[in-house]
Amino acid sequence: MAKTILITGTSSGIGKETVKYFSQKGWNVCATMRSIERENELNRLTNVTLLKMDVNDNNQVHQAIHDGIEKYGKIDAIVNNAGYTTLGIFESATMDQIEQQFNTNVFGMFRTIKTILPHFRENRGGVIVNVSSLGGRMTFPLYSLYHATKWAVEGFSESISYELGTLGIKIKLIEPGSVKTDFNGRSTVVLESDMKMHYSGYEEKVLKNYDAALQSGSGAEPIEIAKAIFEATTDGTNQLRYPCPNNENVNTMLKMRQDMPFEDFKEAIKSMLEN
Repeated sequence: MAKTILITGTSSGIGKETVKYFSQKGWNVCATMRSIERENELNRLTNVTLLKMDVNDNNQVHQAIHDGIEKYGKIDAIVNNAGYTTLGIFESATMDQIEQQFNTNVFGMFRTIKTILPHFRENRGGVIVNVSSLGGRMTFPLYSLYHATKWAVEGFSESISYELGTLGIKIKLIEPGSVKTDFNGRSTVVLESDMKMHYSGYEEKVLKNYDAALQSGSGAEPIEIAKAIFEATTDGTNQLRYPCPNNENVNTMLKMRQDMPFEDFKEAIKSMLEN
């Protein structure tokens, strides 16, 4: 019998590509998104069910998971992919913006996991895949709020793996580097205020270097991340972290952060982004 996976944040990018990849591999897929009425591609796939779900809405989370189980009889895995980034000087952020960043990237994950756990516990198994980031292992300028959420995802996943292991439930962390999606467009909130004037043009300088890096075309294709998610879901191991794609740039950055004192790593990042 075909297995079933529920994936959050599937309207674009990694989420949408992951739905298509699992579908091609013969899985039933519950593709959740906030506005299912706007989707005109995934709804054409016979083994994909679109479910309305905003991870910030507890009732919608419960309803989507209930509907997925009712339709397919069982959910074998979930992918917590929904998220976005806030970019800019921290002092520019309002408390509402700070809370919303954590509500989506962290508490949305919590809501989904808490809702699916009784089902997994009853079945004595299941796989939880949390889409983290290279930014959950290291930091870059102007992404303080985003990094804070991804470090929370990393710490939570690592810790909960102990207790879930006693129930036969596996937890996985996907850690992409730069990905060629619209994440820096529709999925990014750029903080705007007069506060940046007090930082001597720092934000403008760093953003210019980020833009240059994006224009260079660097980054993985979303399908590469979808394949990594599939591997993590199906490999049957207790491996926790999946840095991906497994390319030279990602490996080099991880090794730098691991091997170098933070002060030296910081100087290396500054030399790339602050000139």
